[in-house]
Amino acid sequence: MRKLPQLDRRSSGILMHPTSLPGKHGSGDLGQSAYDFVDFLNEANQAWWQMLPIGPVDGSGSPYNSTSAFAGSYLLISLVDLVNDGLLTKAEIKPLKSFSDKKVFYPRVMKFRADRLGIAFERFIAKKKQNTAAYKKFLKEQKHWLPDYTLFCAIKDAHESLPWWEWPKPLAKHKPEALVEAREEYADGIAYHTFIQFIFHKQWMKLKKYANSKGISLVGDIPIFIAHDSADVWSHTDLFDLKANGLPREVSGAAPDAFSDEGQLWGHPLYLWDRHKQTKYKWWIERFKQTFSIFDSVRIDHFLGFARFWAVKYGAPTARNGKWRPGPGPSVFNALKKAIGNMPIIAEDLGILTPQAAALRDQFNFPGMRIIQFAFGDDNSYHAPHNFPPQSVVYTGTHDNDTTCGWWVETKRDKSKSNGLTTAQRTKVSLGSTDEIHWDLIRLAMSSPANLAVFPVQDLLGLDGKSRMNLPGTIENNWAWRLEPRQLNKRIAKRLAQLTDIYGRTQAN
Repeated sequence: MRKLPQLDRRSSGILMHPTSLPGKHGSGDLGQSAYDFVDFLNEANQAWWQMLPIGPVDGSGSPYNSTSAFAGSYLLISLVDLVNDGLLTKAEIKPLKSFSDKKVFYPRVMKFRADRLGIAFERFIAKKKQNTAAYKKFLKEQKHWLPDYTLFCAIKDAHESLPWWEWPKPLAKHKPEALVEAREEYADGIAYHTFIQFIFHKQWMKLKKYANSKGISLVGDIPIFIAHDSADVWSHTDLFDLKANGLPREVSGAAPDAFSDEGQLWGHPLYLWDRHKQTKYKWWIERFKQTFSIFDSVRIDHFLGFARFWAVKYGAPTARNGKWRPGPGPSVFNALKKAIGNMPIIAEDLGILTPQAAALRDQFNFPGMRIIQFAFGDDNSYHAPHNFPPQSVVYTGTHDNDTTCGWWVETKRDKSKSNGLTTAQRTKVSLGSTDEIHWDLIRLAMSSPANLAVFPVQDLLGLDGKSRMNLPGTIENNWAWRLEPRQLNKRIAKRLAQLTDIYGRTQAN
């Protein structure tokens, strides 16, 4: 058994969201294919499995627009495991012919899985499994978030999925007397959503235990902001900058830059940081404790927002006319450190990295991120491998980038970019065939001083731009890519293991 890796030691890993795993039920889940992937990581001498947020998603599939900062997505529940538990039959989980091995069709898959989970829930109750010690222990351990979340879901189901601010006013306002009545009226719905989270947690912890036994650590993802229509905002309206009617005064976004004259309009409600500070950051502490109970390390998405954030007036068509607002700075991380202790955090610090944000990152020794695709054209680039400090995490690309092969093809078409590639003095790749460019960049990342090197699984396979996970600024056809059965093989594992060993990233037993 290998020891678990540490962020301050040389190691490497693979980025792949669980929905991208192979499987027969329309999307990847926590079933056998997840264990097979852990085995591949082990065979390839990899130490980390990084993924995107695992919370509940809507029909777009975006993991960054979840209804909860604490809950798990029912899409990740293995239906095969429920057959093994006696809660479903093999006939009941027969896949639809319209399912694809290459792409997740979210609305179709969500309905299929939800219908089967409804059947499993009825059998769970009939067998009185809610009376087991494991179930009662789960309720006790998750009491800081589970009652509000399950009530939120049950009310939402009963009101045709309307956003919470359009519910009857007493419910929208989270009035105690209305909540008491709702818990009685929607008891069945609450029980169903509690069952979903219990099963998710059971399957997740089983997978984590297996991964850790193989020396593989799981890296999660915490988005700094929370969706407006979420259980967290509904149950903690006092912590968000909202009007009396529940709508935000301002929303999140990104300032205009060289890539976008209009900036980016994200649309999340903004935090009232003074209120959070008054509570001694209680909600944040609970959130991070929950995350570190299911992950070994975590990436904070948009870490820069803790130093300052771009605030856009609610209803504005673009983010162009937003304003900078100060973030909480070190106070939130001091509170987290006091409550939790050591926190293996990766700071997603891409974008306009101000001295204040860099100082905040470095004050707590959080490694920042470097992207190989951003390295070319300037030998002094922040993203050039020879400029990386050991306290950093290097990626060939992230879920928001094109695949390396897709990026390479587009770069060769753009003469201004391709000239930059050929004139780079020390940051060089073999300017040969597209067939090997992904391995060239993987080798660059592996050989860099960065302690941790991570590669999207698409780059291991040399896939083109059709396989990218997300195109920022668009809604359609994102988060849908899937790994096909047997695409990852022993040949790839052997090659990756050799590079890992050559560049001193293999973990000691």
